[in-house]
Amino acid sequence: MIQKTKPHPLVSPLLGAYYFFYFALVGVYIIFMPKVLLDLDYSPMQVGIIYAAAPFMRFLLPFAFKYYIALTPNVYKFSLLFTLIGTLIFLQTIDHFYLYLTANLFFGAAMGISLPYVETIALATLSKRHYGKVRLWGSLGFIGIALLLGKLLTSPHEALYYLCATAFLSLLFGAFLTKYDATSHDASQDDASFSLSRYWAFWVSIFLMQVGFGGFYNFFTIYETSHGISLEVVSWMWSFGVLCEIFMLYFQGPLLQRNLLNILQFATIVTALRWLILYVYPDSVAITFASQSLHAISFALYHTAAITYVFSLYTQKKLAQQFFLGIAFGLGGSVGAVLSGQIYGEYLFLVESFITFMAFLVLLIHQRRKTIILNKEGHL
Repeated sequence: MIQKTKPHPLVSPLLGAYYFFYFALVGVYIIFMPKVLLDLDYSPMQVGIIYAAAPFMRFLLPFAFKYYIALTPNVYKFSLLFTLIGTLIFLQTIDHFYLYLTANLFFGAAMGISLPYVETIALATLSKRHYGKVRLWGSLGFIGIALLLGKLLTSPHEALYYLCATAFLSLLFGAFLTKYDATSHDASQDDASFSLSRYWAFWVSIFLMQVGFGGFYNFFTIYETSHGISLEVVSWMWSFGVLCEIFMLYFQGPLLQRNLLNILQFATIVTALRWLILYVYPDSVAITFASQSLHAISFALYHTAAITYVFSLYTQKKLAQQFFLGIAFGLGGSVGAVLSGQIYGEYLFLVESFITFMAFLVLLIHQRRKTIILNKEGHL
C-alpha cells in the first residue's frame, strides 16, 4: 500500500513541468494531427485506425507489467526516450499509412508507461487538494499549445516539429524528476490476486465513458470546421474547455470529500448531455462554447474522482492505476477511435451520447453490486 511521503521541494515543480509538456504533446497529437492526416489524404476511417493504435498499446501494457515487467525508474526513463524517438519516426513515415500506423504503436507503448509512473509519484506524495493544483499545469500545457498552433500552424508537417519539441521537453523534465523522487518503486510485481471481475461493472463503465469520448478527441476539430467554424475559433473552443477544467482542478478539493461514486454518476450523465448538445447544435458557436464548459465536469472532476475511487477499491495501488489508464484511455480510447472513424458524420455525437448514457446505467449496476459484496463480506 502506497504511503504518503514528504517530497523533495523540487518534486512539485518538476511534476508540474512534466505535466505541462506531456499534455502539450497530447494537445498537438489530439487537436491538430487528425486534421493534418486528412490534409494528407487520409480517410476518416484511416484516422480512426491510427488513433486506435496508441490507446490499444496502453491497454495491453498493464498485463505485461502485472506478470513480466516492473515499472522502475529506468523503464520510465526509457519510455521518455522512446516517446521522443517515436515522434522523430513520424517525420519519416507520415506519408505512408502502414508505416505511420506501426510508428503509432511504438509511440503509444512509450507514452503508456510514463504517465502511470508520474501519477504514482503524485498520488503518493500530494494531498487531494494539492494534486489538483499541480495537475492543472498539464491543462495549461494543453491550452497553451492549442492557442499557439491555432494561430501559427500553416502547413501539415509543421505540427510534427511541435510534437518532437514537446516530446523532448517531456523527456528533459521527466528524467530530472527521478533524481528527486523519494517514492518507493519496488521492482517486484504487484499481488497476483488483483481482480478486475470483482468490480466488473465499474470497469465496463469507465471503458464506455472513454468510448464516448472517441468522437470528441479525434473528430471534434474536423466536425466543427466542417460546419463552417474556423480552425482558430475551434482552438479557442478547446482552450475554453481546458480553462474550465483548470478551474475545477483548482477548486475541486472539497467536492472529493463527498461520495465519489455519486460524483462519477453525476459526471457521466452530464457528459451524455454534453454530446447530445453537440449533435443538436453543431454550427452554433455560442452553444458549443457552453457545451465545452462541461469539460470541467466530464473530464476534470470525473478523472480525479475516478482515480481516487480506484485507489479506495484496491490495495494494489500502482497496478490499479495502470489498469485504470489502460482500460479507460487505452481500450476505451482505442475502440472509441475506431468507432468514431466508422460513424463519423451527422449522427456522431448522438451515438456518443447514447454510449455515455449506457456508461451511467452500468455505473448504477456497479453501485448495487458493490453494496451486495460489502454486505456479504460484513457477515463473514
